[in-house]
Amino acid sequence: MSFASAMAYLVASVLFILALKGLSSPKSARRGNLLGILGMVLAIYTTISQPAISGVGLVITGLIVGGVVGTVIALRIQMTAMPQLVAAFHSLVGLAACLIATAALYSPEAYGIGIPGHIKLSSLIELSLGLAIGAVTFTGSVIAFLKLQGLMKSAPLRFAGQHLANALIGVAIVVLILTFCGSESHFAFWLIMLLSLLLGVLLIVPIGGADMPVVISMLNSYSGWAAAGIGFTLGNMLLIITGALVGASGAILSYIMCKAMNRSIFNVILGGFGTGDDAQAATAGDDDRQIQQGNAEDAAFLMGNSKSIIIVPGYGMAVAQAQHALREMGDLLKAKGLNVRYAIHPVAGRMPGHMNVLLAEANVPYDEVFELDEINNDFAETDIAFVIGANDITNPAAKTDPKSPIYGMPVLDVERAGQVLFIKRSMASGYAGVENSLFFNDNTMMLFGDAKQMTENIVRALKAL
Repeated sequence: MSFASAMAYLVASVLFILALKGLSSPKSARRGNLLGILGMVLAIYTTISQPAISGVGLVITGLIVGGVVGTVIALRIQMTAMPQLVAAFHSLVGLAACLIATAALYSPEAYGIGIPGHIKLSSLIELSLGLAIGAVTFTGSVIAFLKLQGLMKSAPLRFAGQHLANALIGVAIVVLILTFCGSESHFAFWLIMLLSLLLGVLLIVPIGGADMPVVISMLNSYSGWAAAGIGFTLGNMLLIITGALVGASGAILSYIMCKAMNRSIFNVILGGFGTGDDAQAATAGDDDRQIQQGNAEDAAFLMGNSKSIIIVPGYGMAVAQAQHALREMGDLLKAKGLNVRYAIHPVAGRMPGHMNVLLAEANVPYDEVFELDEINNDFAETDIAFVIGANDITNPAAKTDPKSPIYGMPVLDVERAGQVLFIKRSMASGYAGVENSLFFNDNTMMLFGDAKQMTENIVRALKAL
């Protein structure tokens, strides 16, 4: 590699690091994206300019086709479908790792790692590890996509001896990797791939829908390590660096989210995230329990006679695309002298930062948006908690019911507010399949209907006050 290429890769690596730093905050996310794009353009140009690269025309054709497909998807995708899109993209990274490992095994001379039957030991180790991680990432991401898209039930799928089966498969993969590295056996290679594909499925199917944000960040980490494995196979230092950046950042994010949900990071990695085998969903309450049901005019009246309000957005807001109407409502309330703030739970939505992105899209001021730890104690001194399309993240069962799948997960203490206004389509349980006892509290008023339409009705009612 020439000095110029090495320097270009170094600059691209720095741009990727700055991109990750920018993406850590909504205020700098746009700049982070632009820096990431610039770094990728520089990386691609430097790579295809290498003398050892042949078939540049085919590479450029692939870039154009992939770019067009990606552009069409980006323009057409709804924010509500972003989590499953991310999962689908993760699966492609894993699949790429498997394909490159296979190509390197059958044509090692093309990668400069030896000849068939005499591949370098270090390359065999890199190949097998990249293959295993890539295969787990591929099938795990596919299962996550199916759950998020609603093509597969979001409820955890468990069977007796599941953890033991995972452990045995993991041990078998390690033994096969050692065998492959010692003998370069193609049979061992394909067994590694098959067992790793199976392990990816078994690791994700027992994870419930409410825990999907952590799954997304975990798979993001896996895809990064798979990319790093590809980098070793290709002998590309930049790919190793960027893969390690993605892998490390995804792992850190998974740890932060697990801590926020009072879960164990090891349970995530081992596919036991969520409840234990003996945990059951909270049972439905007494059918005779009463709820208070209101309408937009009732909500507007209560807000108009209040001094403070905390808005809690959830996935229902994303589905209804109600963020713009919500911001308009917030502006009206601020004009009437109310203290308006937004409370974001770490796992609200279907991926990390989902609600932050939606609120930023609606130009909600960043200084009005607070994380759970920053605002949770303020609910007790707040007149109104306005919950729009959230459920599991406000469910008191997480604090009171040891048998609940979400038990131990920190939730927003909205029940401590003077009045809770809860927009929901029906009394159905949330994504975790758990009934929310908050619906039956004396200080809760249910506002049934589409989140966007209900919010727009509240805006009209506020203007009429």
